[in-house]
Amino acid sequence: MPPVIIAAAVGMSATNSAALIQSTFLGAGIASLIQVLFFLRLPVCQGPSFVPIGALVGIILSDGGKLDNAIGAILVGAVAVVLLGLTGVYKYIVRHFIPSLVSGTIIMIVGLTLLPTAFKSNIYITTKRLSIGQNLFLAAITAAIMIFFSMLGVYFPKIGRLFRISSVIIALACGAGIAALMGGLDLSSVARAPFFSLPHLVFLNFGVSFNWSAILTMLVIYLVLLAETTGTWFAVSAVIERPLADDQVNRGVIGEGIGCFVAALVGATPLTGYSTNAGIISITGVASRRVFVGASIFFVLLSFLGKLSALINAIPTAVIGGVFAVVCMVIMLSGFRVIKNAEFSERELYIIGVPLIVAIGLLFMPASLSAHAPQLLKYLLDSPIAISAIVAIVMNKLIPARPAK
Repeated sequence: MPPVIIAAAVGMSATNSAALIQSTFLGAGIASLIQVLFFLRLPVCQGPSFVPIGALVGIILSDGGKLDNAIGAILVGAVAVVLLGLTGVYKYIVRHFIPSLVSGTIIMIVGLTLLPTAFKSNIYITTKRLSIGQNLFLAAITAAIMIFFSMLGVYFPKIGRLFRISSVIIALACGAGIAALMGGLDLSSVARAPFFSLPHLVFLNFGVSFNWSAILTMLVIYLVLLAETTGTWFAVSAVIERPLADDQVNRGVIGEGIGCFVAALVGATPLTGYSTNAGIISITGVASRRVFVGASIFFVLLSFLGKLSALINAIPTAVIGGVFAVVCMVIMLSGFRVIKNAEFSERELYIIGVPLIVAIGLLFMPASLSAHAPQLLKYLLDSPIAISAIVAIVMNKLIPARPAK
């Protein structure tokens, strides 16, 4: 999803969009191998994070559509993450600045702020082949198919487990098929794409440049990303009933930084361990690291299939939007699940509510309001997640907790 959304937001050509998808497969595969085999050593696959989408779009657009500044900022941020793990500083940051109340709020904000993108950029649009009404129908039917197959696994666990695991793929395939019947599926770019092609690499297919505003923005983004992925590690640890030690968290942070650094070198956006790893393990009962190594190798192999990336890019935006909207809802409610056991006194209501207000305010902020802002501020304003996360962290430290009676 993230590479598809970024490519559409910055107006990439079909060729460059497919190349970004290829790079994402390769980066995810390599980063997953790094974590599963050498650092975190938990059954956790890596994937492109939703958190940096807004900031990356702003950085790429301000750089004239080029990836140079974005790649430079991702590389520097990844090195900073490695240093956080090597020094053990991250453990202190999590304990003192990002408790479950804050991390849950951040996850809720991720889902909330990405949801409008599903509608504005994917559903409520008119294309050459489909009207806005047809796109709305496609999104609704795709989302319904995804929910239907997902619920089959809930009500009929013996026969429906495979359907639940494959619900996203089934929904995308059915949605694309319905779009084809409506005349809205254009496969010309797939026909032109080679069966096998090399992903785009740094220094060969594009350059790297370092912009301080972009770098500072990505440092904030990485802090939020780490809060998200640490929650995933603890969720997986709980599912497999294997406690997560402090030194393992530090190794995971180092692995996260190295994985993001390598992914940037192959042209991918920052990666993270998806919370769905815990869900997949719960559903299938499979927590073998060998399986996750196999999945990682599968990602790498898929990165060389040019036609596959072109096919993914050819899926109508409304179909993507229907799935994406449901995914955003799941992310948002996953954050609520993290904080639901917290004591909801007036203090907690403000710590949760004010960042949500900030996020919504930034989503609806007129472009003219940020037009004359410094470049760093522009990048941050393009990423409501980053600013709202900072607000949540600051409010949690500024508003004192009531003394225990």
